[in-house]
Amino acid sequence: MANHRDFDAVDHLPAEEYDEKNTRRLLRKVDLNLIPLLSLLYFLSFLDRSNIGNARLANLERDLHMSGLNYNNALAIFFPFYVAAEIPSNLMMQATRPSRWIPSIMVVWGLMCIIMGFVKSYAGLMAVRAALGLAEGGLFPGITFYLTLWYCRHETGLRMSLFFSAATLAGAFGGLLARAIMLIDGKGGLASWQWIFVIEGIATVIIATVAFFVMNDLPETARFLTEHEKMEVVRRLHEDHGPSDEKFSMKYIWDAFKDWKIWAYCLATVGIFTPLYCISLFLPTIVKDLGYTNNKAQLMTVPPYVFACACCICNGFVADKIRQRGLLIAGFLALALTGAIILAASPNAHVKYFGTFFLAGGIYTCVPAICAWNGNNIQQRYKRSVGMALQGAMGNLGGIISAYMYLPKDGPQYHRGHGALCGVIGVACVTSLFLTWWFRKENKRAGMGGGFRYTV
Repeated sequence: MANHRDFDAVDHLPAEEYDEKNTRRLLRKVDLNLIPLLSLLYFLSFLDRSNIGNARLANLERDLHMSGLNYNNALAIFFPFYVAAEIPSNLMMQATRPSRWIPSIMVVWGLMCIIMGFVKSYAGLMAVRAALGLAEGGLFPGITFYLTLWYCRHETGLRMSLFFSAATLAGAFGGLLARAIMLIDGKGGLASWQWIFVIEGIATVIIATVAFFVMNDLPETARFLTEHEKMEVVRRLHEDHGPSDEKFSMKYIWDAFKDWKIWAYCLATVGIFTPLYCISLFLPTIVKDLGYTNNKAQLMTVPPYVFACACCICNGFVADKIRQRGLLIAGFLALALTGAIILAASPNAHVKYFGTFFLAGGIYTCVPAICAWNGNNIQQRYKRSVGMALQGAMGNLGGIISAYMYLPKDGPQYHRGHGALCGVIGVACVTSLFLTWWFRKENKRAGMGGGFRYTV
């Protein structure tokens, strides 16, 4: 009730009277109405795309008569369709409404997840995984862009970290849930791997239905804001990014494709997303191959994700506070690189497991950070929409790469996979440092002229 009284005190203030204290209250109100819902949506998204790793430990391959690279192919088929959906989805979200588009694609991918629980063959699994990728592709770029429509540039890092921390929780909860579901193996005529898909798909459909009624579109139409609050949110955004009343034009799409800085972000994002998917899709397998049983391996995947969640939120808070992104990203990439080197070099199972903490903590932290950094440095709204979707699309090509980095023949040491991780993480780190140097140089050249200044 105290929060409601605080908000009421701000409700009727004219826009020009929003001091620092009242602005914090307004942002808290926006946070409470946006971030929990967005986090839940992304939690479900990440759970539904990565649960195949848990299903593998529940005898998915045996029951579908999969062998060789069949599992890797089932992982890889998801990503071309996921990538293809990202830019069109962001444009469709602007042409329609976020509160209609995002829940709609959620219903579709929830149904695909349920159907995946009833496939009878490897071919059927491949077909449904492709459809799942096409449906899910719009959520991550949609949410990251959506947040830039509500928050100033120095405020997006923490918010993106908060919603993306749901991915780390999905990794942790996925292992716990899969372990619990394995106890009902055979109930209703379904194997435990089938129940994993069915139960998690049903949850997505239910939450998507609720989202139709509770999700807001833009600050100008938000049901939870008063007229004065709407004016203040829009004023702050105009002051930070410039006016946002631009009309759609193909020019903004071409501008995004021609901007070398966006492509540099894409390169760094490939180096971040590739190990991200290696962790989410192969961590249960890696932990199992360290000598743990299937059931214990499901549980042993939880602690690295908890550590990653803490790193993710802490970085978002610090980055917004000091208004720095590039050097922090490079620092966490160095942490991830340390973890990958430990996995590649150490013969000791316990040391390798310790390395997964560094790897997960460093990589999961950098995903929202690199997306926030790119969004911060694109001024025009439509160009930002396309640029952030392009970044996500190129980054998610890393999912295809990751699908073939941990091959059965390389287990249990996976030296080639761990070595490849070291390489892509190193590329991302160098690219982040280069962008930081270039933005600092450009800001120094611009001086204090009052124009658009890059976030470093």
